[in-house]
Amino acid sequence: MPVARTHCAGIVGVAGRLVEVEADVGRGVAGTHFIGLLDTAISEARGRVRSALINSGFAWPDARITVSLFPATLPKRGSIFDLAIAVAVLGAAGAVPAQRIATPAFLGELGLDGRVRPVRGMLPAALAAAQAGVGTIVVPAFNATEAALVPGLTVVPVTSLGELVGWLRAGDLRRLPMVADAASLTGDDDRTEDTSGPDLCDVAGQPMGRKALEVCAAGGHNLWMLGPPGSGKTMLAERLPTLLPPLDQDKALEVSAIHSVAGTLPPGRPLLTRPPFMAPHHSATMAAVVGGGSGGVVRPGAVSLAHRGVLFLDEAPEFATTVLDSLRQPLESGRVTIARAVGTVTFPARFMLVLAANPCPCGLQGTGGHPCRCTPVGRRRYLDRLSGPLLDRVDVKVRIGRATRAELLADRHFVENSATVAERVRQARERAARRLAGTPWHTNAEVSSSALHRRFRLPDTVMAPLHRGLDVGTLSARGLDRVLRISWTLADLAGEDRPGRTETSAALALWLGVD
Repeated sequence: MPVARTHCAGIVGVAGRLVEVEADVGRGVAGTHFIGLLDTAISEARGRVRSALINSGFAWPDARITVSLFPATLPKRGSIFDLAIAVAVLGAAGAVPAQRIATPAFLGELGLDGRVRPVRGMLPAALAAAQAGVGTIVVPAFNATEAALVPGLTVVPVTSLGELVGWLRAGDLRRLPMVADAASLTGDDDRTEDTSGPDLCDVAGQPMGRKALEVCAAGGHNLWMLGPPGSGKTMLAERLPTLLPPLDQDKALEVSAIHSVAGTLPPGRPLLTRPPFMAPHHSATMAAVVGGGSGGVVRPGAVSLAHRGVLFLDEAPEFATTVLDSLRQPLESGRVTIARAVGTVTFPARFMLVLAANPCPCGLQGTGGHPCRCTPVGRRRYLDRLSGPLLDRVDVKVRIGRATRAELLADRHFVENSATVAERVRQARERAARRLAGTPWHTNAEVSSSALHRRFRLPDTVMAPLHRGLDVGTLSARGLDRVLRISWTLADLAGEDRPGRTETSAALALWLGVD
């Protein structure tokens, strides 16, 4: 029996898995049968593939056609398999040489007229193909730049099924003039993003807020800002990514793969080299923030789209309590697990959390000349939406007040631009990296509790302010660890080998901040 084999790649969460596609055109009652734990989109591929073949000028075999996607136990979703299925059927029917489709991988959706349409998740699919030893992949022309980000992979962009079949009949894909490699498709310009945008020097009158951003950027700490409307909380949060170091190649591919699955990669510049910034609206649902979906399709949420970057929750008390409390798991583990009837999916979610809140529902408490209209019960209920366990995972807390005209004018002589502060952050992170070399941690915020109290244990004289906090109950055991992490960050910013009593006292003040 004529059987043809080729390859494609499926997406599970934000990771790709190589899938072998087999097609058998043999005797029996004419019909098309798909097997391999498929979803509705793949089951509907028989109609798309048949119309695409016929409208491209190729005969649909009048026989029993069986298409198998291996491994059979792997859930397969989406229309990315269309092109591989079409090529496998053509190979089994003898319309193209079967040996020429056995080695490459084919990824893309087919239109009824034979056009090859772009798909989501091309980058993780291409990564999976390369890791499995596939050297050449055929992709929609629109996705070619994205797929070419994978080193050592030969990318063949196609626009139609007829064009692809002509190439397959002509000879080896790698000898064709339309074949492009990663260097020629991306180029240096496409590997960098536009770095223009908000600058820290725009925020005048908030020296404590700017210092808090610098500390958080240097150590990877979470931040809570409390202040009235118009005081600059949102402006500060939007400028935090400008202080963070650019992503290295591995992290850039990791972040870009998540955005590829979500369909949020910018066209033309698919490699995200800057830390992402996500700011969901306070009406966002649990699925939008943490991840989820319906119909068996689980999508990454804002916490995963902010991976290696910043997640900003403006008007944080206005978010649903369930949404806020769901952040506790990813803040601790750096990943989020979504359980559904169809299976369990884990997304990476190591981000810096920035919370912004008004002091009360009307936001006027503590502002001169504007009396607060809220009752004491209303104020307490408003801030109580931020639970203690969540705030216990936020390292730096700072009050942001409205600056007077005199403060604005005076502070303009001391503001620094983002590039200047980012250089200090880079130097501090390099000191931390040298200290943490040989460990699984990259920033001070990631260091484990056991390492803080053993490998990086501080003398009792330096710990004295923290011990007093433990004795009087203003500091919890988790809070102690977070203050110690801030202390190491302050020492790195100061160029010191280890924190002293000055750093631990300052770290405790940043931790207690708005309590």
